[in-house]
This record gives sequence, structure tokens and C-alpha cells, in this order.
Amino acid sequence: MATKRDYYEVLGVSKTATVEEIKKAYRMMAIKFHPDKNPNDPTAEEKFKEAAEAYEVLSNTEKRQRYDQFGHRGMNGGGFGAGGNMSMEDIFSQFGDIFGQGSPFESFFGGAGGQGRRPVRKGSNLRIKLKLNLEEIANGADKKIKVKRYVACQTCSGNGSKNGTALSNCTRCNGSGQERRVVNTMLGQMVSTSTCSTCNGEGKIVTDRCETCHGEGRVTEEEVIPVKIPAGVGEGMQLSMSGKGNVPQRGGMPGDLLIVIEEEPDEVLKRDGNNVVYDLHINFADAALGTNVEVPTIEGKVKIKIDPGTQSGKILRLKGKGIKDINGYNRGDQLVHINIWTPKNLTREETTLLERLRDSPNFAPKPGKDEKGFFEKMKEFFQ
Repeated sequence: MATKRDYYEVLGVSKTATVEEIKKAYRMMAIKFHPDKNPNDPTAEEKFKEAAEAYEVLSNTEKRQRYDQFGHRGMNGGGFGAGGNMSMEDIFSQFGDIFGQGSPFESFFGGAGGQGRRPVRKGSNLRIKLKLNLEEIANGADKKIKVKRYVACQTCSGNGSKNGTALSNCTRCNGSGQERRVVNTMLGQMVSTSTCSTCNGEGKIVTDRCETCHGEGRVTEEEVIPVKIPAGVGEGMQLSMSGKGNVPQRGGMPGDLLIVIEEEPDEVLKRDGNNVVYDLHINFADAALGTNVEVPTIEGKVKIKIDPGTQSGKILRLKGKGIKDINGYNRGDQLVHINIWTPKNLTREETTLLERLRDSPNFAPKPGKDEKGFFEKMKEFFQ
């Protein structure tokens, strides 16, 4: 799979560009690479789609903030995304009004001269929470999510009429979806428009309802959706799958599936950003004499060396044993915090020996003094 270009580079704008500057840049790109102006040119079509994908993200405040923070991996992670799965029909219906009514380029997007277009309706989004353990967060995971959502009725092909027959024009608005009212005032006639109360702005009405969906054009369905979770996601991060939400009544664009990440606490390892923290408890004999111990990591157990004279509170760093950055450029470390464990329940023999050691002048040696005698006594005791 080819590496995606930076969205700002695609539209030729800076990272501080305003919404209007982004809209203007997209308008120019859409005109330049529109399929109608570049027939049988797959390169132009790809650039047209690329520009639409960039615009969908950068024109949305929430998506733009997520992209600025995490890059492409934050937007799609190898399966999520906004524009990446959009068809040409989706692009035309969702962004066609960027040119406005009466524009000479209106026909590119299915315009109807001065008649105006009804806005394409979009279904509601679905939001679910997904729990991940530390290993799945660190390495990424392939999950299957069961969701219940509205999908287009297969019996009527989503238009709500019996056997999918053609809908009738609304007699109240003559198919425009808008009601015009003319009011005489002291200043003259004033014209106002509002959504048609009969067809709710659809312009069409169902005269013979589908028996399966009862005229809604949609039914509920349970679906298992495969999801690829990128490595490095974090608590509260929201990933989206375009077009996997609810479809609206009687046609339109489906909403998105929003997946909110929840981190399950690990019993042994703790996450600190991209680093992983482990508390290692050793006795003071091992701390004084040095030893080799095994510690758990995300990838399994590894053996580390404890140098003689290690003090409580020392931190050992295991390079590259942490969590991958969501952009895939770096990986954190594992930090091993050394804690000296003090026994609570001693035998009489152990107590006597420790009391003898405490009274020894070598038990708390002064700086520069030879500590060998104390270490040797401790070694004999713990052996």
C-alpha cells in the first residue's frame, strides 16, 4: 500500500490555514481533477479522491486536531478513516455544495441549474467502547465488533415503497422539499422558505409502503465488523469507520461507527505515555551483592543484571521494550524501579544474626570505609 501524502500538502495549504482557506484550496483541486474534465484519466480520479479525503479531515475541527496530533495512523490505523473508503458518489453528495448554488461548476456535482439542491441526508453515528489490554495496545490488534444498526431495506432497495417502486412527487412542494411563503408587508412582499411539512424535505412521498420496513426504507440488522486497531492507541482515543453507522430513512449517506478506546489496567505493568513501568522488589542481600533476575515485559520475560550496591529507588531502563508511537516512528522503553524489600517475619536465628550485624561497625559504614566485612557477613547469612 502506497504511503499517503500529508493532507496539508495535498491541498497546498499550511498547517495554520483557516477553514475558508482549506475550502478554497479544495474547490480549486476539485475543479482541476474532476473526472468530467479528465475523462479516462485514472490519475486525475485518484487525485480528486485524495483531495476529498484531505478536505473531509481538515474541514472537521475534531478530525483535524486528531490528525495534527497523530497523523494518518490516528485517522485510520490501517482500516479506519474518513475519505479513504469514500466512493465518487459519496464525494459528490457530501461535498457538492462547496461550490454553492448558481456556480458555473454546479453541474459537476449533479446540480439542477437555478433549482437548488436538497442537502444529502446523513444517518446518525454509532458510538461504542472497546476494551484493550496492554499487549493489544502495544502491538495493535485485529478485533471483531458486533453492532446493531440501521441498514437499507433489501425488499424495497431503501426507498420505502412496496417492491421498490418509484416514489411520487410531493404535491405540497412539487418535489422541491421546500415550501415558499409570500407575505405582504409595509416594505413589500417577503418570501420565506421552510422544510416541507408533508414530505419532511424529501420531495417524495410513499404511496404504497413496503411491508418489510413499513415505509422507512431501513431495517435493523446485527453485523460483525472486523476492525484493525493500530499500535499505540490510548485511553479515550476515538477511531472512526466511515459508513458503518446508521442509514437515514429512505436513502442517504450512512453515518460513521465511532470506536472509543478503553485501557484495561494490567496487574503487573503500568503505562506511562509510551513507556512501561515495572516495580521490582529485591531483598537487601541481592541489592548489596548483586544478582541476575527475570522481569516481565510486553514481549515476555527478560533477564536483567542487578549491580552490587544497587540502591532503592534506582531506575533501570530497557530500551525499546515499551509501546510503539501511534505514528510508528518511535517506541518507548520499560522502566524498572528498584525497591528494597524488608522482611517482616523473622525467625529467632535470623533476628539474632541481624542484631549482631546491626551492632557491627561495618553495618553502617562511613564514606570511604571498607564495606567488605559487612557484605561478607550478609552473604553468609542469606546463604
